[in-house]
Amino acid sequence: MNNVMQNCTITCIGCGNMGFALIKSAVKGMDVYITDTDTEKAQKAADNLGVKVLSSNAEAAQKGDFIFLAVKPQVLSQVLAEIAPEVKKRKSAGSAPVIISMAAGWSIDKIQSAVGEKVPVVRMMPNTPVLIGRGMIALSASPEVPADKTSELMNFLGNTGIVDKVDESYLDAVTGLSGSGPAFVYLFIEALADAGVRVGLPREKALRYSTQTVLGAAAMVQETGRHPGELKDMVTSPGGTTIAGIVTLEECAFRSTVIKAVEAATKRSAELG
Repeated sequence: MNNVMQNCTITCIGCGNMGFALIKSAVKGMDVYITDTDTEKAQKAADNLGVKVLSSNAEAAQKGDFIFLAVKPQVLSQVLAEIAPEVKKRKSAGSAPVIISMAAGWSIDKIQSAVGEKVPVVRMMPNTPVLIGRGMIALSASPEVPADKTSELMNFLGNTGIVDKVDESYLDAVTGLSGSGPAFVYLFIEALADAGVRVGLPREKALRYSTQTVLGAAAMVQETGRHPGELKDMVTSPGGTTIAGIVTLEECAFRSTVIKAVEAATKRSAELG
């Protein structure tokens, strides 16, 4: 995807996996700065990405046209308190930055209450596959974010995966599904691989077959546009091996357990706010 943020300055507070992945896609043609409480980690990330390290979060608020907050919900309050004075100054001067939060549970209203009323805020939820450019990112923008800025942001984020603009009311559910979902899928892949070993496959082959099976099945849903139930029926012959396995999964409440896992993650996202 083309990058249209060529004249923008991007700052990122926090350089963990998400911050690193998002900044990695922004480096070309832009001024990029990062900051982190772990200065050694920040410098290592900066050296890897070819960007600069700032000395404080307040300095990040001074420089960034787009300020990414890639920090955990539990520390977001402190970070917002540190950047609020600079953001308010810039807003008063008519050059308010766009604040982009990735913290689960924190609503746009709550962020604006902490950093300044009517400040442009985007709330977004990426997932870890952004690290390889195959992420799923949902975002919602406050009315103060100009349409062209939202388009610029979505274009930039498109380098890391699929971007979907949603109503903010969906974001806790998005967190429970696609935000936490990769961990559930990794657990399933691991279980498939363990099962392969259990029935006699070497560990390396079991993991390779499990991974490709999940990858291929997901691609079938995405590329054919068919309902997963229809694709499942294509594999399920009368009296065959697949239906025997499906019966066991149903007996063990496989689908309802997955549903409950997403519900629990969604509820936790709301609690974090």
